[in-house]
Amino acid sequence: MAQISLTFPDGNARDFDAGVTAADVAASISKSLGKKAISATLDGEHWDLQWPIERDARIAINTMDDAAPALELVRHDLAHIMARAVQEIWQDVKVTIGPVTDHGWFYDFDRAEPFTPEDLGQIEDRMRKIINARDPVRTEIWDRDRAIQHYKDTNEPFKVELIDRIPEDAPIRMYWHGDWQDLCRGPHLQHTGQVPADAFKLMGVSGAYWFGDVTRPQLQRITGVGFRTKKDLNAHLTMLEEAAKRDHRKLGREMDLFHMQEEAPGQVFWHPNGWNIYTTLQDYMRRKQRAHGYREINTPQIVDRKLWEASGHWEKYQEHMFIVEVDEEHAREKAVNALKPMNCPCHVQVFNQGLKSYRDLPLRLAEFGACSRYEPSGALHGLMRVRGFTQDDAHIFCTEDQIEAECAGFIDMLASVYSDLGFDSFDIKFSTRPEKRVGSDESWDYVENALENAIKATGHPYELDPGEGAFYGPKLDFKLTDAIGREWQLGTFQVDPNLPERLDASYVAADGSKHRPYMLHRAILGSFERFLGILIENYEGKLPFWIAPRQVVVASIVSDADAYVTEITDLLRKNGIRAEADTRNEKINYKVREHSVGKVPVILAIGAREVEDRTVSVRRLGEKQTRTAPLDTLLADLQAEATPPDLR
Repeated sequence: MAQISLTFPDGNARDFDAGVTAADVAASISKSLGKKAISATLDGEHWDLQWPIERDARIAINTMDDAAPALELVRHDLAHIMARAVQEIWQDVKVTIGPVTDHGWFYDFDRAEPFTPEDLGQIEDRMRKIINARDPVRTEIWDRDRAIQHYKDTNEPFKVELIDRIPEDAPIRMYWHGDWQDLCRGPHLQHTGQVPADAFKLMGVSGAYWFGDVTRPQLQRITGVGFRTKKDLNAHLTMLEEAAKRDHRKLGREMDLFHMQEEAPGQVFWHPNGWNIYTTLQDYMRRKQRAHGYREINTPQIVDRKLWEASGHWEKYQEHMFIVEVDEEHAREKAVNALKPMNCPCHVQVFNQGLKSYRDLPLRLAEFGACSRYEPSGALHGLMRVRGFTQDDAHIFCTEDQIEAECAGFIDMLASVYSDLGFDSFDIKFSTRPEKRVGSDESWDYVENALENAIKATGHPYELDPGEGAFYGPKLDFKLTDAIGREWQLGTFQVDPNLPERLDASYVAADGSKHRPYMLHRAILGSFERFLGILIENYEGKLPFWIAPRQVVVASIVSDADAYVTEITDLLRKNGIRAEADTRNEKINYKVREHSVGKVPVILAIGAREVEDRTVSVRRLGEKQTRTAPLDTLLADLQAEATPPDLR
């Protein structure tokens, strides 16, 4: 029998018979490892213990202590166990697909009756019985015709269609969990009892179209979360409870920031309070960009398809674009335009106006660019996923030898902005050349080294993501972690020699010859709308004073204080503080509760004593005690707090 060589993480290698399974390899190392093993990693690929190994490879045996592979298996097995439980309870239900998600899984079902919350409890109970039964998991590869006939015989039409979508050269792998069977690429655990019975929860039911196509059958999607331990599950559920309290949509209503309505799906109606935050943040970003040498521009919202065709977006991005057709006078055909989904091609048009010299580079063009992108209605989510948004977008046109300095300068600027907004740390993901790419290896080497040197020069840690760059250049993605541990990918820095080539951008070099500039795409906040949603949730609506939409409310305790309330309010406004007067005929406790719900940072209570002494009673958001302060002292303190960080 042919021999293969398997190399272990410690560098040692051993020979085995070809066709050996990872389970056999684990058992050959030790009886204990043979019992603990859940899967293997073979040349970086997650490998089922039952799959035969036919080639020389590097191998590592995984146990439940290996978090990433263990979580993938637990969640994948839970998807199958849930589908089995559903079909054991309701034999007429058809199954479709059940992939793993970031924190769990979902499975889509075809059932005439809607699932109810009571049904979810019943399904969970049946799942635990299946887990406790410790049923074996086994796998086989079938030929295509046999698999199709099997699913026709068992009346599973969705599985038949799935097989039709599998490439001809790919194996048709069947898995059994006990007597229940599913089509799946694997890998899986070795018996149902390896799934923790107390570390999962079904979260809810929603609608989903088959393959996301609204013309296909509507299915019912049951979602769940799963972890290795009950402690991890409880931590996740606590985080979800905290996230629900911080939901920017709920806080948006309480703080009267914005609303959305069906006549403008995925677009925001900003109220005065919300627009205060928006413009304050935009003004801050405008100052930061000017200080770093950016020149602000503004480009059209509607652009002829010819530009999108030239840039390549019409071919690759058209399904996400809003198309506008116009009957132009004397034209034989309608003019076809699109609302811009991004700003890049328009920025090249600005660059192309007039002759550019190497002395003009780097040229940094910034725009608060309003963009429109079609998102399916089911994907829309408050400010986080919209169809109309504004980017803090900028493009740097530069030479190859300027890339490193521009990248380092951008990272420093981004770090400063994030720190000012309350995020003192961030993660960088560095995506390098993909297998399919344009450009020479020498050019890729130079640009990748430039980005890596820039990161190192700024002293920030980074994570390599090999092969995930764009086909024309590497990129950096910047991730923030919010107050409850959620990660958000926001900033980006991307090197692009392709678009200047497609749109014929050039500059005159020192020797008089024409060269293509590099185009550096960059954003710090990304979408203003999404960033504001993140900011609101991070602070639970209790925004820093300088960016809070309503900074001070001056509330009267008695009507005799109304004139003094108006005087204080006017004084605060004249000194640049967003202040409001509340002289309604309501009790002060009612006013304090209402404005606290609205997350007003400072409430000044004014009664007869305050009028007589020319003082104010100050109540800070989140504090139970009030203090009395002279008006001039308070004014100086509030002015200092209201000053944006970049102006202090």
